[in-house]
Amino acid sequence: MEPSGHAGEGGWGGERYRFGPVVVDPAAHTLTRDGHPIAVEPKAFAVLLALLARPGELIHRDDLLDRVWGHRHVTPGVLTRAIGQLRTALGDDAHHPRYIQTQHALGYRFIAALEGADPAPAAPAATPVGAVSGAADGPEQGRPREPETEPEPDDAPAAAAPPLSAAVAVPAGPGEAVPPVVADRRAPQAHGTWGWGAALVLVAAGAVAWLSRDGVPPATEASIAVLPFATLSDAAGDRYFAEGLAVELHGALAGVPGLKVAAWSPVASSQDPAEFGRRRGVATVLDASVRRDGGRVRINARLSDTRSGYTLWSETFDRDSSQIFATQAEIAGEVVHALVGVMPDGGEGLRRRLVPTRNVAAFDAYLQGVQALLKGGAARDGAEAHFTRALEIDAGFARAQAGLCRLGVWRFENHGDTSAFEAARVACLRANNMDPTLGEVALALGDLYRAQGELERAASYYASIEADPALRPQALVGLAKLDIARERPAEALARFDAALAARPGDAQLYAERGYQQFLAGQLEPAIDSLRKATQLEPGDAYHWSTYGGLLLTAGRRGEAAAALEQSLAIEPVESVLNNLGTLAYQDRDYAAAAGHYRRAVHLNPGSFELWGNLGDALLAQAGLRTDVETREAYGRAAAGAAAYLKHKPGDARAQAAMAYYRAIQGDRDAALEHAARAQSAGDVPEDVAYYLAEAFAWLDRPGEARRMLAAARADGIPEVRITANPLLARIDGAATRGP
Repeated sequence: MEPSGHAGEGGWGGERYRFGPVVVDPAAHTLTRDGHPIAVEPKAFAVLLALLARPGELIHRDDLLDRVWGHRHVTPGVLTRAIGQLRTALGDDAHHPRYIQTQHALGYRFIAALEGADPAPAAPAATPVGAVSGAADGPEQGRPREPETEPEPDDAPAAAAPPLSAAVAVPAGPGEAVPPVVADRRAPQAHGTWGWGAALVLVAAGAVAWLSRDGVPPATEASIAVLPFATLSDAAGDRYFAEGLAVELHGALAGVPGLKVAAWSPVASSQDPAEFGRRRGVATVLDASVRRDGGRVRINARLSDTRSGYTLWSETFDRDSSQIFATQAEIAGEVVHALVGVMPDGGEGLRRRLVPTRNVAAFDAYLQGVQALLKGGAARDGAEAHFTRALEIDAGFARAQAGLCRLGVWRFENHGDTSAFEAARVACLRANNMDPTLGEVALALGDLYRAQGELERAASYYASIEADPALRPQALVGLAKLDIARERPAEALARFDAALAARPGDAQLYAERGYQQFLAGQLEPAIDSLRKATQLEPGDAYHWSTYGGLLLTAGRRGEAAAALEQSLAIEPVESVLNNLGTLAYQDRDYAAAAGHYRRAVHLNPGSFELWGNLGDALLAQAGLRTDVETREAYGRAAAGAAAYLKHKPGDARAQAAMAYYRAIQGDRDAALEHAARAQSAGDVPEDVAYYLAEAFAWLDRPGEARRMLAAARADGIPEVRITANPLLARIDGAATRGP
């Protein structure tokens, strides 16, 4: 009983097909199962009608392609995907089919018994299938690029599982909360940032310049966003496992040539996966739910088209925990087959990325470390313990060792923790001994040598991974930081732009660029970059903190206070407390400033500048007289600066700060020696000049102090930093009054 008309034209007659709980209405273009409408894309619906028109017959793949697509510039992969979607809609199983049977390498047949013709109603009873404008005309519009080759159907079945329900998928729909995953980029004042989302090799699609009028980047054809996976496990603390799997898959897919992967981001509760993907400018979204129960892991994974909202592929994996690596590789393989067709290098690179260790317990500990880094704040302190535990289980786990290295470098650069640098050095050397070919190891070594001041050596490691799609953005960031150190701000900005082209919409990259612009003396562009970072990730306390610090540096005190309060409302961190202390200091409320600084050094006792700020507040509060607490604060500052300078003797800011601390301690010769080192670089930026003005004022060398004040003013220092400092105000006032 074949109705008249062509499947690709929608000219079917007035009969409906019934089989099992399914009713197919060709005239209305609807499919219902158990009385509920099921969304199916127009091409998949046309394939179903072609099969229903000849029940029990084998229909060759080429015949279906000709009948539905007209063979117009499409590949057999489109048919495989359509069959997969039909199996999902019908509740069919490729391994034990009830409706659609695959004839290996030949085609498909409809095998269920039809219940006879059923008169069609006068009006459609369900939502039309062809809901996407233009989707039924010609090659599929608004869809991901089709695979170059078709996977063998019997070896790689399409979708055997039903689509994820709202109770399973993450995120589900509007109104359902999805806990955010906030990456930690801590930064005293306008402090440096690193971004563990970046350390985990997260990349994205498109280019910043391609934003459309409403700020939404256009979707590239082979592009995907990976959402944080939901956990359905009973254990409250098991979220790290689900989210860690998502991060691992994200990083692996990021390394596939030809596939654009959106930057890692938490998902707003008001967005469903398709809406989120559209906002990120990608064609598809991968989401999943994960349940661990004893020694079993169940993963419900789904790949969705962002333009139609339809499910392109879904599968349920119910496996033993020991098979987690193979399961990850299988999910990644399905995604790559669907979006780019042929697996590069036979999928070996993908499998290698997804099997960082052969020990499941070590992998579990590693994922806990990853989660701690993503959460940031106090949780970051636990990351070291988790990575160490992973190495205790698998002594050759190179990625865990590289993680320890980068964590130590970050602590050194952002907190002046000199003990962390030595630990980082040892960790990097061990990681290199474990696997010198691993890209993450090269990235860690680049960071280590850059922090140590060995710029050429650092550049060689960054350059070695610049061609790696997964690591290219981080290599470019590393090279940009080297450009800043070499006083090449234009080259640095070009590299940041290139990194953003590979990973648009990445808040961490904007934050990184902003801080480096600040170091290069480009304060207003730095503020713009940090503003963009706060817009992209408004829940990140560290972006707000750095933004507030830059505003404070620019003298925009009202805006700075608002940004700092926003940061403090998210999470109390020492950078915010430090900046709030600076605001109070500039208001001449020295007691309040000292209170903020005390809390800051309690959170980060390894920062010499925080101790110096506490000393300044106590000194001003006591009318420029030192007491026991003041001397202790400057003593801790001097000790920390001395340790820091052993590793970075060329840091002019640290040398100038040391000159001031030694002057306070009464060591005149040492103070003058450090002052000379600070000035030996030639140009004296405002912070260096400010510290040197304080040192010369304390040493009773007013002429040199005033010269440094003039240099600071010429470099744009806010006047309030001078007038609020009793030591500098006294020198400056004497100059104003004259002899």
